[in-house]
Amino acid sequence: MSAFSLPLSGLAASADSLNVIANNLANLNTDGYKDETLNFADLFNQMQGVSGNGDPIEYGSGVQVAGETSNFTNGTVASTGVASNMALQGNGFFVVQDTSDNQTSFTRDGDFGVNSQGQLVTSEGQLVMGYPAVNGQISTSSVLGPINVNQATNIPAVATTSIQMDTNLDASAGVGTTFSSPLTVYDSLGSSHVLTVTYTNTGANTWDYSISIPSSDITGGTGTSTTVASGTMTFDSSGNLTSPASPITGINISNLADGAANMSLSWDLSGAGGAGTITQQDAASATTTTSQNGYGVGTLTGYSVLSDGTVEGQFSNDQTMALGRVAVASFANVQGLQQTGNNDYQATFASGSAVIGQAGAGGNGTITGGAVEDSNVNLSTEFANMIVAQQNYDANAKVLTTMDQVSQATIQLIS
Repeated sequence: MSAFSLPLSGLAASADSLNVIANNLANLNTDGYKDETLNFADLFNQMQGVSGNGDPIEYGSGVQVAGETSNFTNGTVASTGVASNMALQGNGFFVVQDTSDNQTSFTRDGDFGVNSQGQLVTSEGQLVMGYPAVNGQISTSSVLGPINVNQATNIPAVATTSIQMDTNLDASAGVGTTFSSPLTVYDSLGSSHVLTVTYTNTGANTWDYSISIPSSDITGGTGTSTTVASGTMTFDSSGNLTSPASPITGINISNLADGAANMSLSWDLSGAGGAGTITQQDAASATTTTSQNGYGVGTLTGYSVLSDGTVEGQFSNDQTMALGRVAVASFANVQGLQQTGNNDYQATFASGSAVIGQAGAGGNGTITGGAVEDSNVNLSTEFANMIVAQQNYDANAKVLTTMDQVSQATIQLIS
């Protein structure tokens, strides 16, 4: 009987459904795994004739697998505390490249690590691709490359060009009273130098200042210190600085003993909102804060991943610098992607070509650093689907045994 093919197709479809459910449950703890569902369709119907009013009379020929749908909704973000881990929330895929054949793949699994060259890699050793930084600058129009977080990375020194300090000079101080404040600055080689600003009261509302550097820091320097700038400060009756105007320029340091370039500094006397940073009030002379814009050479001590995929390095000189930005790929039809194992996808004609961009832009999701995206498989839903598939299998098996009994009865009639 040709009708045996009907329940057999149902058994096969139910078995396929159970296989998909079993695969979902097997990947319950697979990072970035997306739940899958089989879609079924009836087989073409055979035309048996027409009814009296012309309607077609058709008999179905069973069921077939029409397709497979992946559920690309977000999985739960699980914090790991591992700096190289990333969880992508929203649209998009990480771009990874095989080191053996340079084949590009796409993944949601952000359980990344670091290889011996200091590059971000997947657990399979694929390179995590992005936009590398050059001296902290990222160009998203550049060719994709590996992201390097090598601990040997240094940030070069930046020479100090501007200084600032919040200082109050005691209005009740007598003539000849002095007060000194030290300030550390850096030259072009990253070497530090301590400047000392000395204030001397010369009369009512008037203080002389001088800026000096240890003579040992200067080639041919004599004595204990060498003055590099000096001048006079005057204040009004409310203790506000009236001269000189901000900034004080011409603070020049030349012939540094370590061979660094000559330094030219400016002293910013204006604070937030235009308030002066040097005041004269009836309180003990004191410097509360100092700041300058230079720093010495720093080595990489750690890094973190920002929401736009920027890998930001932290250095021993308290500076931060971008090391690169992880690329994110999107597709016109994610259902058209081909799964290749190891949590990887390949682009197909159905998916369309990858559109490479960055997280948080162009409709792409954002990245959470130090975390991974869990599987989005729902345990209770899979158990419910399993019961339905099992009942479907049992029902088709019952039809098959019934047809077998009918067939046996027919054979007995003939015999």
